[in-house]
Amino acid sequence: MREDGKVDYVELPGGELPATKDFYAAAFGWRFIDYGPSYAAFDEGLEGGFQADDAEGRGQAVVVLYAHDLETMAEKVTAAGGTIVRPIFTFPGGRRFHFTDPAGNELAVWSQS
Repeated sequence: MREDGKVDYVELPGGELPATKDFYAAAFGWRFIDYGPSYAAFDEGLEGGFQADDAEGRGQAVVVLYAHDLETMAEKVTAAGGTIVRPIFTFPGGRRFHFTDPAGNELAVWSQS
């Protein structure tokens, strides 16, 4: 259900759109609806937070995905053409890693274990 004042959508640069779609399909099983040659939509769930620690911030939004098995997901990201830019590390509440996709977007994947 959509509500006023709630995060509803994340839009990222698409770069080479076919390669970007191939990456997310291979790494995470995402599916897309194309709206013309330069736009593809996805619906994969969303929550969010704010990072106030300047040492941790990236100066940009970071979309964070979830994985039950972080090591396996890191392997899938790499196999699909992503680049790990911050290896798995521990933070309060779990562990995560950061990667860039073929379009240069930086995202993270986290796990509770």
